[in-house]
Amino acid sequence: MIGTKQEQQLKEGLAVLGLTLDDAKVARLLTYLALLLKWNKTYSLTAITEPERMVSHHLLDSLAALAPIAAVQPRRLLDVGSGGGQPGIPFAILQPDWKITLLDSNHKKTTFLRQAVIELDLQNVQVICDRVENVPLDGGFDLITSRAFADLTDFVRLTKHLLANNGRWAALKGVQPFEEIASLPADINSHVMPLDVPDLGAERCIVWMEVRA
Repeated sequence: MIGTKQEQQLKEGLAVLGLTLDDAKVARLLTYLALLLKWNKTYSLTAITEPERMVSHHLLDSLAALAPIAAVQPRRLLDVGSGGGQPGIPFAILQPDWKITLLDSNHKKTTFLRQAVIELDLQNVQVICDRVENVPLDGGFDLITSRAFADLTDFVRLTKHLLANNGRWAALKGVQPFEEIASLPADINSHVMPLDVPDLGAERCIVWMEVRA
């Protein structure tokens, strides 16, 4: 059950991240976790079901990347392999002016995502159930993100047709993936930004990538 203890944990974590949220956004984040916990019983959306770990591993883990991603001012964001909705749904709650697309090929997961979008009233979010290579180009995305979709080379290769001119990728990773970075195509520039996630006790980073000019 998601309750007062998790609310306090979330607020403390947000303070560490330097994020100031009104009560309504905090409530929506916790409602999202409650939905994830409820639907997980039949849809197997996440292996993490302890409420305290859900706050750290799903909410704070996603939101630790928000400030650096917001700094590049994405207008349209694609979250590939969105699964249970991280980082796309937490981003959408905090950034209602962003147009966010959640993409996953798993029908059960996108069924949950669509229901979450309705119950959280996320009017800035659309959900697509398909393989990424089948998604048609529609003006391109300023930012394409992924938390657990593929290795970096496949991530870039499969989504390159969806990237806007001067767009970039932001792959959310654990330990710095040195071998994956070394295997990137020659036309891709990359750099790693370490992240400090409250209560997580594990390494996290963003691997930024863009097409070499």
